[in-house]
Amino acid sequence: MAMLLQGIRVLDLSRLLPGPFCTMTLADMGAEVLKIEDTQGGDYMRTMGKPVVKETMEFLMHNRNKKSMRLNLKTNEGRAIFLQLVKDYDVILESFRPGVVDQLGVGYQDVREVNPNIIYCSLSGYGQNGPYRTMAGHDTNYLSIAGVLDSIGVRNGPPVMPGITIADIAGGSMWAIIGILAALIGRKTIGRGEYIDVAMMDGVMPFLGLYAGDYFTDGEVPKRGETVTTGVDACCHIYATKDGRYVSLAAAEPKFWKGFCQGIGRPELAPLQYSPDPKRAEIIEEVSAIMKTKTQAEWTELLMPLDICFTPVKNLQEALADPQVQARNLTLDVEHPVEGTIRTFAFPVKFTENPAQLYSPPPLYGEHTMKVLKGIGYSEEQIKELEKQKVI
Repeated sequence: MAMLLQGIRVLDLSRLLPGPFCTMTLADMGAEVLKIEDTQGGDYMRTMGKPVVKETMEFLMHNRNKKSMRLNLKTNEGRAIFLQLVKDYDVILESFRPGVVDQLGVGYQDVREVNPNIIYCSLSGYGQNGPYRTMAGHDTNYLSIAGVLDSIGVRNGPPVMPGITIADIAGGSMWAIIGILAALIGRKTIGRGEYIDVAMMDGVMPFLGLYAGDYFTDGEVPKRGETVTTGVDACCHIYATKDGRYVSLAAAEPKFWKGFCQGIGRPELAPLQYSPDPKRAEIIEEVSAIMKTKTQAEWTELLMPLDICFTPVKNLQEALADPQVQARNLTLDVEHPVEGTIRTFAFPVKFTENPAQLYSPPPLYGEHTMKVLKGIGYSEEQIKELEKQKVI
């Protein structure tokens, strides 16, 4: 079966999470991805965490459908091999700190000399320019600088670690995917390649739209727990239940709030949906007390059928067992020659005619090095010499 990105070839110089998630997504849609790994152990994610057998689940979950090649880009021969590969590839993704690829001789200006149509994407924390361009950082740092972390948490409480990597994936991987796909289309219509600068800090700032709206209007800095999207109103709030679990209510529209009020036996609260303080605080306190009279399961059975934007807050085990998650086939099993059966998340977008596919397990470290080198004309004797010189 044909795949949407069939025929597109990607050289992946990234490691850890944001870059590999990006290239895995492209690979799921049919792109041929060759993961270039250094000769000192490769992608750090292979060993960061508890191994399944030899490699970690963190690596295995983000590198299916790829090939792996060992290559020392710090050597002249390694750099020459990379530039030879570039001639037959469409996309390069790198996630080093700004300036590193230029020092290695494999930056955009270097590769466009051998392939003017290359699409080159640099994915970094703070971007290729600005005072923070070379500063170290991870997901929490990007969220902090962008003002996102300050929005997460309860009223009068401290900022809260979000639990998932928002900046890495949503702010980095996804914008890189969008940029690469747009550049591939543009290459067909405009006739040339593209350089793409994606910063994870940049990528999360547009997500502040609803939170920052009032600030752009009146200049008042929003505070966590004091805006609609952070739970200031009773109608959009998280409530504790009798058994110490939680439920979420997002009844922003009057019809949903009215249905909720009727469901808990307090229809008189419906007209007071967006009352200002102190009435607003009184309503939250009253609803909070009511929600603690039943367990999460009891409230779920009573209120979810009312179609009022009410749901239980599930843990991961419960989420994976949820009938909607199962109906959407959001997990899949991957058979790995060393690690055995790996449970991972499936590609979430449903294409009717050309669906994403699983066609190979995550690669072993350097698994395809010999095949790739032979494919560009290296003999077995030359490959042995490259091994001896620690090029591969």
